[in-house]
Amino acid sequence: MMLIFVFYPLVNLVYLSFFNYNLIGTKEFVGLKNYKILFFIKTDFIQALRNTGVYTLTVVIFSLLLAILLALWLEKDNWINRFLQKSMFTPYLISMVSCAYIWSWMYDSDSGVFNALLNALKLSPLRWLNDSDMAIFCVAAVAVWKSLGYYLIIVLASIKTVPRDILEAAELDRTPPLRKFIKITLPMISPQLFFLLITITISSFKVFDVVRVMTNGGPGNSTDVLVTYIYRYAFQMNAKVGYASAAGTVLLIIMMILTYLYFKVLNKRIYYQ
Repeated sequence: MMLIFVFYPLVNLVYLSFFNYNLIGTKEFVGLKNYKILFFIKTDFIQALRNTGVYTLTVVIFSLLLAILLALWLEKDNWINRFLQKSMFTPYLISMVSCAYIWSWMYDSDSGVFNALLNALKLSPLRWLNDSDMAIFCVAAVAVWKSLGYYLIIVLASIKTVPRDILEAAELDRTPPLRKFIKITLPMISPQLFFLLITITISSFKVFDVVRVMTNGGPGNSTDVLVTYIYRYAFQMNAKVGYASAAGTVLLIIMMILTYLYFKVLNKRIYYQ
């Protein structure tokens, strides 16, 4: 099963990247020509790579930061906190496509909820998804909102596993709350945060559906990410499978390098009980 559904597609992806192929004619070996076009001729690939980096960095930072802050806020076990936890987890159960359509309406410049609120506050309306500088962050906000409840539950569960006697000893020593969190809680939950860091990074680099539904890469190419770029060239622009495979291979290499660096650099700072 692994050979058929994992290793063969990966090897075939790299193999096709060295050919000029459109699913109809014969394969024409072109060597590194597709990679040369990617990096040195077409500027839209570099733009898609930059957009993916901005999107990933935004999602990773805000997802982890908000998950930690909300977990600390909802740590006490009472009915209000349990209700808030369930409420925040609910968006994770909804299809991303449905969420993207709902948020597209909320972002609408003419009839959206956000601009209606700004008008009620006597503030100038914003263009949201029609602003090339703001659109990628608007899309990232949807991804953070949808998955935040899932990350919150993981962080909250890990915080509750921190030994109480250690925290009580710190309280007896009158350790400030911030220092107690940095020196005790954060190292204790570092394995779970490391897991979330890797999974959020990988899922952010593979983002497709929310971008496809909300902006389709626009305005211009301001929200065009690597997977939408690959999709466009593989299935829309004369099925340039060889060129799209080269872009997919670059994405694969980037993910392998990032994962390696995470384990190489951060694994030494992870405290395993």
